[in-house]
Amino acid sequence: RGYLDNITAIGPRTVGSPENEVLAVNYLLEQIREIERESTDAHKISVDIQRPTGSFSIDFLGGFTSYYANITNVVVKLEPRNGAEHAVLSNCHFDSVPNTPGASDDAVSCAVMLEILNTLSKSSESLQHAVIFLFNGAEENILQASHGFITQHEWAKSIRAFINLEAAGVGGKELVFQTGPENPWLVQAYVVAAKHPFASVVAQEIFQSGIIPADTDFRIYRDFGNVPGIDLAFIENGYIYHTKYDTSDRILTDSIQRAGDNILAVLKYLATSEKLAKSFEYRHGNVVFFDILGLFVLAYPARVGTIMNYITSAIAFFYLSKKVLQPKSRAVHNLKKLLTAFSLTLTSWVCTLVAVLMVAMFVSFIGRALSWYTHFYVSVSLYGTAAAAKLILVHMLAKKFFYKNVNEQFLGDVFFDASLMIWSIVLAVMTQMGLCSAFICALWVAFPLLTKLMIHKEFSQKGATIKFIMMYMLGMFVPYLYMLYLSWTVFEMFTPVMGRSGSEIPPDMVLAGFIVIFTVILSSYFINFIYLVKSTKTTLVTLTTVFVVTLILVCSGIFFPYSSDAANPKPKRVFLQHTSRRFHDLDGNVVKSDSGIWINGFDYNGISHITPHVPEINDTIRTPCEEQAPFCGLPWILPVHFMFRFQRMFRAAGLHRRKPAAVAVFHTIRILIAKVYLFEGPSHMSLYVRPRAGSALSRWSLGDGVPVASLGGDYFVFYSRGLRAAPWHFWVELTASEKHSDGIVSLAIAAHYFFGEDQKSPQLYALLERFPNWTFSSGWSCTYDLFVF
Repeated sequence: RGYLDNITAIGPRTVGSPENEVLAVNYLLEQIREIERESTDAHKISVDIQRPTGSFSIDFLGGFTSYYANITNVVVKLEPRNGAEHAVLSNCHFDSVPNTPGASDDAVSCAVMLEILNTLSKSSESLQHAVIFLFNGAEENILQASHGFITQHEWAKSIRAFINLEAAGVGGKELVFQTGPENPWLVQAYVVAAKHPFASVVAQEIFQSGIIPADTDFRIYRDFGNVPGIDLAFIENGYIYHTKYDTSDRILTDSIQRAGDNILAVLKYLATSEKLAKSFEYRHGNVVFFDILGLFVLAYPARVGTIMNYITSAIAFFYLSKKVLQPKSRAVHNLKKLLTAFSLTLTSWVCTLVAVLMVAMFVSFIGRALSWYTHFYVSVSLYGTAAAAKLILVHMLAKKFFYKNVNEQFLGDVFFDASLMIWSIVLAVMTQMGLCSAFICALWVAFPLLTKLMIHKEFSQKGATIKFIMMYMLGMFVPYLYMLYLSWTVFEMFTPVMGRSGSEIPPDMVLAGFIVIFTVILSSYFINFIYLVKSTKTTLVTLTTVFVVTLILVCSGIFFPYSSDAANPKPKRVFLQHTSRRFHDLDGNVVKSDSGIWINGFDYNGISHITPHVPEINDTIRTPCEEQAPFCGLPWILPVHFMFRFQRMFRAAGLHRRKPAAVAVFHTIRILIAKVYLFEGPSHMSLYVRPRAGSALSRWSLGDGVPVASLGGDYFVFYSRGLRAAPWHFWVELTASEKHSDGIVSLAIAAHYFFGEDQKSPQLYALLERFPNWTFSSGWSCTYDLFVF
């Protein structure tokens, strides 16, 4: 707790700022030296300050190239007195996004690592392998410091596994949401050692699908270091992640203790494991892993899971075949009835999804998106009741008109079999696709099938008795309990993400889709009860009433999306850039210049809720796209242009250009044109490149030399530096036709001022002060220059 409080007391720790490069580094070094003085003779502690310069390309956010210069890593190696050949890495980052204290992301992890270092160093028990603690100083700049370490530091060659400590929320349990690649022994190490396990292969497959717009240092160690690892993150209360509310007092001591217990135990296990030294021998195969209510973790090889899944689905199909063939004389009739129920069940699911998505589309269209953001129960009352009501309605109508005068007991039986058939098919397909999450389908096949076999006699003789219902519920307890637990985890992760996913994706449609999926799953083995009971009219009327009332309340605007509650804030995120732009022609003359405050709301609602509080925003103009300029001539800090619509520009005075970009062109050849550029500016700059018609960007000195285009075809380079970095020097090579009178390439540079006296102009300060307290408004100044060569 003391380490955490002291790190966050430094304030925002933006890469390149004195707070990050000097104050935070000095504090870490002071604590490490004190730990070293108190360590036992069983260990040797080595400390290194690394300031790497490098570049790499990454397919995150549509693809871009990253360049870093003189950023800071604090590296500590704890090893036996006689040294160690192999090592396990523990990684955190002490930098934060601008304007935030970064307590959970990621100061608390660095505090935990300091305490673990302290604990291990005082132990009289010698370790078999080294433990390397990397306090990296540039993760928020899209994973730059970890790249500098794993590709350039001499200790990196000894690393055989790593643990990465991250955050997607503030406190709570730390979730293992990525492992590997392959190396099942690592998951087993966590299963054996962790005292408070919380892990899910479902989270891993969701995260690696790219649905969540985030990434971690795990990717760098995996892709550039070829090292396997474990990725953990706090996921609770993601509403205040990357905001000014991410303060140390919001992280419970219990959360810190829990994380420390788990990570210390796993690191000790790995540092004394024989498998670490021979990890290459145990690398093959993936693992199915999931925790049971946070009590313990089940883990088994994916190949075992594949066999289990196929056997389970085969048994289910064998059961269904026997049902169809009894008696053989009615096999065709039985098959038709099963396929009809199968088709009707799928139809009801599709109708439910379409109906609920139409409601979500309507809510978004009338400007009431995110009404559930602060009040999650609203989403359940609106979309959950709509989904349940639609399901019941479809089957009620089928029962009344299609299955008129058909035996209710027969219908209940055939619709159970239809659901079992659907789950068996899904299980086989997901297993064939290699998805470890198929274990969920196995639960929804195995337990219902066992339940059906146990109660078949009771049901066939007496029908839907109280005893049958109790035995049925008991048999379904395990899959239902696990699904409710999993749905809680998924919604806890996803709901806050909807508030920072940009203005292009309708969050109501995404959340409504998730709610429909979970409603369908949870109701799949209760559809048969619609046919077993005499009437579902009361249930349908109740659900419809709740839905209609909730919809009316949502349309009225009574559920405001955001909250400034001091104890539990759920702010709206807004980013403002005071921008001065200059556009140059082929001769270097300024042909256009303007300035203003560029405003972007970070969610689907844009800035519509803010205009009543700042009426001048109504006078802003929609930012036009400069068609001839890369990325529309806008000073994006990252290539997230595809996530936003309706950007607004608030007219404002120009900025004093303290560090204008200097550009020099050193070499030109007739057909193959190579150009060398020199830029100097603040710690964060964005470079945008667009070859003109008839030319193409063939090579450059960045990354691996092969230019990587972003979405839309332009090229984006993100630059950051620490203190005392040399000017940014690079070259690009283009192929072009002999006729290029209008130039061969457009190149723009944006300089971003995230700290210091240049960060906010008086106009920007005044505007930020007027924003309502339920917003988190982050502002900075930037300059933009476009050149044609």
